[in-house]
Amino acid sequence: MLRGKSLERLVVIGAGIMGTRICRHFLRAGHAVALVEPCPEAVEQAQESLRRDGFDPAVAERLDALAADWRGADLVIEAVPEKLDLKRAVIAGLEAYFGPETLIASNTSGLRTADLTLGMQRPERFLIAHFFNPADLVPAVELVPGPATLPAVMDRVAALLEASGKKPARLKADIPGFIANRLQHAMLRECFHLMDSGVADAETIDLVTRYSLGVRLALIGPLLQRDLNGLDTHLNIAAYLYPDLDARQTPPEGLAAKVRNGDLGRKSGRGFYVWDGDMRARMDTLERLLPEVIALSTQADTKDT
Repeated sequence: MLRGKSLERLVVIGAGIMGTRICRHFLRAGHAVALVEPCPEAVEQAQESLRRDGFDPAVAERLDALAADWRGADLVIEAVPEKLDLKRAVIAGLEAYFGPETLIASNTSGLRTADLTLGMQRPERFLIAHFFNPADLVPAVELVPGPATLPAVMDRVAALLEASGKKPARLKADIPGFIANRLQHAMLRECFHLMDSGVADAETIDLVTRYSLGVRLALIGPLLQRDLNGLDTHLNIAAYLYPDLDARQTPPEGLAAKVRNGDLGRKSGRGFYVWDGDMRARMDTLERLLPEVIALSTQADTKDT
């Protein structure tokens, strides 16, 4: 049960930015993919985006509008907005609709598997598969098991991802935020502290991060970097620096104030930066360059370098 053939027929629930890009990735890898989205405008945007790339997935506004043979899909990936109640409702609908052999994954960015599977009839077929935006380009995918997830489920999804060109990262524990978001939010907590303390503005912090940490992290991870520097050196710095690092337990007021004012970043046109035409063009350029950065990082993993 829940073993056997490779995962070939996939369904993605949600045609937002993440769902559409997940769909594009698997279509590019040669899989049969269906995309389900209740919002007609989102369906139209997703179809237009995918067709520009030469892809034509099965698309429906409701699960029951798909052809009957999709009930036997190998894997369904939930990519709806990051609201626990909504995700639970969707997962319950997926469990009722698909056959018992269909694996169910959530693309949540940080909710726990134990919370998402509350009320499931067969939680052993569920796991988290956390893709990173842009999901069709960034290689890593965090795989998080729940208390009941079968090892075979993790094995099959990891094999699917690896065969499609992704780099699955298998976690051993079900914790909020997984690896990437815990690291990211720890760093951002200190960034807000530096701004609130008047040490530097957003542009300066981004400059230092991009041209020091960012350059190195694109090629090697933080723990390998510590080995290169020397663990004794790291210990000596940690001894005097840790007491001075920010340790707040609530979101910073500077962030909360921006949200209250409607300064949400790209989606509202203003955040730490002004999102005018020049900034949007810059982001388009960066996305075009991202495959080159990933290629360099992958090259650094080979034995010939």
